[in-house]
Amino acid sequence: MKKIKIKSYCKINLYLKVIKKLSNGYHNISSLITFCNLHDVISISRVKNLSDKISFSGKFKGGINYNSNTVVKVLNLLRKNNFLLNQSFKINIQKNIPHGSGLGGASSNAAALLNYFNKRMNLNISKKKLMKLAEQIGFDVPISLEKRNTFLTGRKGKIIRLNQRFRFNILIVYPNIICSTKKIYRKNREKSSIINDFFFRKKGKQLIDSLIKCNNDLEKIVVKIYPKIGKIINYIKSQKGCFFSRITGSGSACIGIFSNISDANYAQKMIKLKYPKYWCSVSKTI
Repeated sequence: MKKIKIKSYCKINLYLKVIKKLSNGYHNISSLITFCNLHDVISISRVKNLSDKISFSGKFKGGINYNSNTVVKVLNLLRKNNFLLNQSFKINIQKNIPHGSGLGGASSNAAALLNYFNKRMNLNISKKKLMKLAEQIGFDVPISLEKRNTFLTGRKGKIIRLNQRFRFNILIVYPNIICSTKKIYRKNREKSSIINDFFFRKKGKQLIDSLIKCNNDLEKIVVKIYPKIGKIINYIKSQKGCFFSRITGSGSACIGIFSNISDANYAQKMIKLKYPKYWCSVSKTI
């Protein structure tokens, strides 16, 4: 088996509403999720060793637990279900997506590997079964199995895949803060009702206008814990061509949706001048 490289794309929560906490510790949330062309690169090859060789490289390789990351969880789960037995792999993840940013890098890695093994190794796992396996790894993993715009309805396990594409220009700013998802959700007191208005079916300016009126329920608690994140959000909002800015997921990454790529690139330059130590990138939805 030659070395294969696959891309693992990051997700963006265009808005996020917390509905209620579930018995399994997760929360029902309503959210409109898209994916952009910022991605990790996963290199995979089969080895004759008795054990796997898992490594991480790239700018954001730090802070990853080498014993309990999502790559290890995928391999262990597949073997527990009698797949990939008597096979070992060398896997390297080039981490271009910031860890602990709310951009879903680890979940995307897991989803990409599940899809890869299922197709490349002819595991013949059904779509339903694959979803069940993904759920055991993490909340965002089932969402990342398909790189399609996705609406989380707020009802347990209910997601809607959308056929329409969003042509958004996105500025992403990561302030070098690793947010604990568990901590943010535990401290959050915001609770919302399920959104029944399928506004995402709108296009262009109508969709943008609807998204402007939304928010991320977790943002208040994140800004309270890390005030500088609030300053970044406001600074992004003040830039020319920015429709709206907010955190994605449970943070700490802040996003700005811009009217055109030129304004997004100019805003990136301004961010680098004002916050030279922060990482930022301009991306487009896929």
